[in-house]
Amino acid sequence: MPKITPRSYDAQTFQALSACGLPPVLARIYAARGIADAGQLETELTHLIPFEQLKNCTVMASLLADAIAAQKRLLIVADYDSDGATACAVGVRILRKLGAQVDYLVPNRFEFGYGLTPEIVQLAHTTKNPDILITVDNGIASVDGVATANRLGMEVLVTDHHLPGEILPAATAIINPNQPDCSFPSKSIAGVGVIFYLMLALRAELRQRGAFATTPEPNLAAFLDLVALGTVADVVKLDNNNRILVQQGLQRIRKGRCCAGIHALLHVARRDHQQISTYELGFILGPRLNAAGRLDDMSLGIECLLTDDEAYAVECAKQLDELNRQRREIESTMQEGALEKLDAMLGKHDSELQQSYSICLFDPEWHQGVIGILASRIKDKYHRPVIIFAAGNTDELKGSGRSINGFHLRDALDLVAKREPDLILKFGGHAAAAGLTIRANHYEHFCQVFEEVAQSLLTPVHLTRVIETDGDLELSEITMELAEYLERQVWGQGFPPPTFSAQFRVESQRIVGEKHLKLKLRKRAATDPMHQAEPFYDAILFFHCDPLPDLIDAVYRLQINEFNGKTTLQLLLEHWSDAEQPVVDHAS
Repeated sequence: MPKITPRSYDAQTFQALSACGLPPVLARIYAARGIADAGQLETELTHLIPFEQLKNCTVMASLLADAIAAQKRLLIVADYDSDGATACAVGVRILRKLGAQVDYLVPNRFEFGYGLTPEIVQLAHTTKNPDILITVDNGIASVDGVATANRLGMEVLVTDHHLPGEILPAATAIINPNQPDCSFPSKSIAGVGVIFYLMLALRAELRQRGAFATTPEPNLAAFLDLVALGTVADVVKLDNNNRILVQQGLQRIRKGRCCAGIHALLHVARRDHQQISTYELGFILGPRLNAAGRLDDMSLGIECLLTDDEAYAVECAKQLDELNRQRREIESTMQEGALEKLDAMLGKHDSELQQSYSICLFDPEWHQGVIGILASRIKDKYHRPVIIFAAGNTDELKGSGRSINGFHLRDALDLVAKREPDLILKFGGHAAAAGLTIRANHYEHFCQVFEEVAQSLLTPVHLTRVIETDGDLELSEITMELAEYLERQVWGQGFPPPTFSAQFRVESQRIVGEKHLKLKLRKRAATDPMHQAEPFYDAILFFHCDPLPDLIDAVYRLQINEFNGKTTLQLLLEHWSDAEQPVVDHAS
């Protein structure tokens, strides 16, 4: 049962933002998201953190400039998710524009697993014979893989953003804002952002060497559509720097100045590029791109982003769309099975499940490429750290975890590994998501130790889901203008889209599309106790068919509804409860 609470903000910050000319509602929203002054809302590229602050960025740029001059063979080794795919596309596209001989290789997750493993290094050496390997969105944990590359005579340049382990790989150079002694302020930059920064430094290095004396200097802003997609799809925190990258990329897409692959993905998803927001990047394009890495080979996704042939891009996008449809079907089946397992546990061991601080599940039939999504769904439902396992290589299980606020999942796995050194074969990730490999016969023991770690780090307060809102809106603030403004801004992880809470009377309700509830709501005006001036609002509650009570407390977002060529304001209900009863869980 969630707890609904208003977001807190500093009163002095609110006053300062208001003094800058922001309306009170926007000053309140931004103050609650850590914006201390209006300058943090600037989204021009001139406000980006300089690449010189990223440790080893200029060093690696010089190495690449030397490699281009010597026409050395470069090979990008990418991760198999959206961040890795977009990072690979950014690196290949820009390096080729700068005159490099560059190819790419992305591991098939089912054959080689994650990162620059010794096996993928051997494959690269045998099939591509590169002089230099460049990792994107991986490599910081690839101690053995880098050692193998060094033995085979290949240099390795690591670009990554994941948290490092105690030992760094012996690469020629490493760029990672989270490595020791790196002062780069944006620790949340995605892998695609890291390689983009390297390309900015490389262009500056080549400019200094006179490389553009007779040839046009490439406009690297042209690749921000890919940076925006990878950043949002990887669910990294949208700090000031990331918001600039995403906003600039969105602006390019809205103007139709995106690559053929993104345009094709929007086309098959039937989305208008002029109306695109972070929602489309994270929930429409990202899943279609990710589907290649989950079910097949991410090379298809990378090819979609690399090609300038519109017809080929559409063909790739159609295949990605079909893979995503298959992924949804597999996910649905797996989720049903997982819920059945949990229902059985709840029925037989009610107190055990309710008192548990974590959830681990395994089924030999589950698809290894979809367990991360399943973990996220179960985490959302039960509000606990969740790890879902599927069969991996012989006698091994592959796990994918998702976590809640207050529980750093990668650090928790590190603690498990320290308590039981032989329990986890390998692991890595972030605070909110991580992956691991264990021996199949250690599953039960792992579940026990992981639960012990969860209980040592969490309290019952952590296990209560909290829904934060931006409070109530004045009647004068519920406008199309505010809805349109909010829809054009960058919202996401760490910078959530504004939601509001209020009490409404349900005047009418009907089912639309066989599974959604369309409502007319009337909001009480605080200055009108006789309710004479209460306006009606159209509202929608998705995936809910049961009627609501006459009076509800609701959490909602402002939304622009376009239907039959008509644009209207609509309230999108995210949670509700009977206003005359204790708070109940939302019905979405």
